[in-house]
Amino acid sequence: MTRVGGAARITRRRFLRAAMGSGALVGTGGLVGAAARSWAMEGHDAPPRGVPRAPYDLDAALVEPEVRRASGGVLETRLRVGYAYRDIGGYRLNMRSYEGGSPGPTLRVRPGDTLRIRLVNDLPPNPDPAPADMTLPHQFNTTNFHFHGGHVSPGALSDNVFREMEPGKAYDIAIAVPSDHPAGTYWYHPHRHGAADIQITSGMMGALIVEGDFDDVPEIAAARERVLIVSEVLFDHRGTIEGYDTVWPEAVPRFLAVNGQRAPVIRMRPGEVQRWRIVQAAHEDNLRLALAGHQLDVIALDGIALPGMRAAESLVMAPGQRADVLVRAGAPGTYALEAVANDQGYPSPVGPLARLVVEGEPLAMGLPAALKPAPLAAIRDEEVTNRRRIWFSTIEPERPEAANYQEFAFLVCDTAFDPARVDHRIPLGAVEEWVVENRDPSDHVFHIHTNPFELVAVNGAPVTLEWHDTVIVPRNGSITFRSRFLDFTGRFVLHCHMMNHEELGMMQVVEVHAP
Repeated sequence: MTRVGGAARITRRRFLRAAMGSGALVGTGGLVGAAARSWAMEGHDAPPRGVPRAPYDLDAALVEPEVRRASGGVLETRLRVGYAYRDIGGYRLNMRSYEGGSPGPTLRVRPGDTLRIRLVNDLPPNPDPAPADMTLPHQFNTTNFHFHGGHVSPGALSDNVFREMEPGKAYDIAIAVPSDHPAGTYWYHPHRHGAADIQITSGMMGALIVEGDFDDVPEIAAARERVLIVSEVLFDHRGTIEGYDTVWPEAVPRFLAVNGQRAPVIRMRPGEVQRWRIVQAAHEDNLRLALAGHQLDVIALDGIALPGMRAAESLVMAPGQRADVLVRAGAPGTYALEAVANDQGYPSPVGPLARLVVEGEPLAMGLPAALKPAPLAAIRDEEVTNRRRIWFSTIEPERPEAANYQEFAFLVCDTAFDPARVDHRIPLGAVEEWVVENRDPSDHVFHIHTNPFELVAVNGAPVTLEWHDTVIVPRNGSITFRSRFLDFTGRFVLHCHMMNHEELGMMQVVEVHAP
């Protein structure tokens, strides 16, 4: 085994991406392989080899998930987890899902509401026992529920990612949303270690919106909202995901999707303004999003409203991140929303996400001249009570291009995840500054549960202060953030939100305790 430590190291990703770029075929254990992936990413029909086919409507309109909204201070609902067939991008897939859809229903609450879910796990029994090495993927039909970005209790029946929700049983979830919770765009997904990557990649995800962030900004309140959940679609030759080898090779057949659709159509009138709530739910990759002929006016990141609108020609989003953007339609025509070239230490995927069709009578709508102050106060130097430093690193075999996933190790502070070990104990009331280093030649994505953090520096250089729960840690670089641990005790986790990195050990346990 060789520890990755410099850009000259030929990593598995660099080898496989280069192989695909040169047209070489890479073995994928019986999958369609690199040729099919390249074919699909270019927008063509894939070669008819094995994968179940389905009709593909090139002009299908974007379909937004069903909405379930709180009433009288409570959102009480059921989420059934089970297999469901879905036709997407010319393929017939049989995947794990919420409520038979991908994504699942959009849950909408307000600060002070309670979210009550009866989660019914109708997946079949696990065929495999728990492994001796718990860092390896296992038991893909056991699940749980995570409110990603939620500043809520991590214990008991709340946002408790240590729960084991077994097949054939039903479980109650009760999450009290604090009355001062930042309103914005969040999402939910499974977080049961060993199965989370497979389940999210199957399409088990959904938007969770805390309403009220821009109710008093007339230009935003008047804009039509759209939920866009971006994902990478992966599958094997049967149109399923039943082994971890399906999601591990870089060359597995895959394409990008929005709301479980491949390149759907979004229609707007010239001059119309819409608010797009974008959730980046990809399996592994950072994506650079761009809308041809238009700028993206960003009003919130990771569920936290910005103090001022930021215009962007393109927007890099890591898995787990959210961005709320205003889009004002230009002249009549068809414009591509796509993932464009991005370097994350290896090339990010590129390809179509959706098509914006601008047509009809003009609609005179404006963008806001100003936004209200940010909902969270900046953390002052004198507030900081402690400082920590952690680092992400990877151990690879001598020939990573030919290796199986069991031969890799993804580590935090040179250790693999152990759910029985507490890595950080923090007294309630602490305000801390952390440095997170990335010692690898490709990017990682830092995410921590329960408490948002204020990003203050990248590679040691100060940045415009903004709040996140998920952020890219640049290759051979670092981020610095500050966070308040004021409201909740209990255990939760930090990890890389590239899901295969988390699944193979790049995660730690944090415990906030009463002093």
